[in-house]
Amino acid sequence: MTEVLEWHNAADSPAIIRRTVKALAEGHVVAFPTETVYGLAASALLPEAVERLCMGKGRSESKPLALAIRGSAEARDWVPQMSPLGWRLARRCWPGPLTLVFADSVNEGLASRLPERVRQRVCPSGTLGLRTPAHAAIWETLCRLPGPLALSSANRSGEPAATTAEEVRQSIGEDVALLIDDGPTRYRQASTVVQVNGNAWSVLREGVLTSAELELQACCLIVFVCTGNTCRSPLAEVLCKKLLAERLGCTPEELPHRGFMVMSAGLAASMGGEAAPEAIETARELGADLRGHMSRPLTAKLVAQADFLITMTNSHLLALASQYRGLGPRPRLLSEHDEDLPDPIGCEIGVYQACARQILRDLEALLPQFEMGGVLSRPIISEPC
Repeated sequence: MTEVLEWHNAADSPAIIRRTVKALAEGHVVAFPTETVYGLAASALLPEAVERLCMGKGRSESKPLALAIRGSAEARDWVPQMSPLGWRLARRCWPGPLTLVFADSVNEGLASRLPERVRQRVCPSGTLGLRTPAHAAIWETLCRLPGPLALSSANRSGEPAATTAEEVRQSIGEDVALLIDDGPTRYRQASTVVQVNGNAWSVLREGVLTSAELELQACCLIVFVCTGNTCRSPLAEVLCKKLLAERLGCTPEELPHRGFMVMSAGLAASMGGEAAPEAIETARELGADLRGHMSRPLTAKLVAQADFLITMTNSHLLALASQYRGLGPRPRLLSEHDEDLPDPIGCEIGVYQACARQILRDLEALLPQFEMGGVLSRPIISEPC
């Protein structure tokens, strides 16, 4: 008989996690709530548990199970040669409603250490699906297990996915040892499944995340950093947009559709300040528009999401390394010659113009590196998963 544990009314959620970990370690199948739909999970270290899960669903051997892992920090253990695009999507979208499917270097990662029968269920065609659901019950359980969970939706193959515990009971019945009930799921829709091939991505199944949302998440994010975000870094932002757009044959506004987002921020900036008038005029003379610029402070979230962090001076570089140690990409100086870009604030426009000319010279050297970080979008391929 299926044991039901209520999560939303639990007075002792750690006790539920302990009970769940014990059930999984004993080889049982557990039904978890997630933010998308309810899922069936079994320890990926126990072949008999994974077979029990597949038999309960009536799942064919040709349809792979996903692996639930604890987050993006573990992703490269499973896909050692993960592309910048794959890493970008993992760190920006997990925990969350996205399943990433990889083919590159799967046999070089931890999947090669799974029991053979489990590998056949997880990687029947040489690809590996990874996900980190955004629900405390399954995430806290993962944190207490020695390995990942084999994961699939909690329904018989071919039937609609279950979004309530009652639907799980009706569909799977006694094939589940333990069911954690947290009421209706947040999205009541399956995760989006995306295959990553190098710097290209394609949607295998549409779900919670739309293609437009994924396009933004897949963008290479370039962030220029100065002090107040009213002079140097805004000029670097709009001039970089101009140069990238010219190279790609598009407008600056179209850059996100071509795989790039360019932003700027300040280490000591206030929110919503305008660019200096001299900076606006200098940008205009060079064919760029700074009139709509609004200053923003640099945040840990922006640092973590960035692919390139470019500072104007060595002091900015040191401040970034100190304040955000271990977070985001390694910051670098705008100048490849280790030259600081002097702050023009309070100076006449000629100083701003000289500043902009130096930015343009430095950007020309950086653009090839930026372009290598771009992504290729692919049309949607609708396939059942």
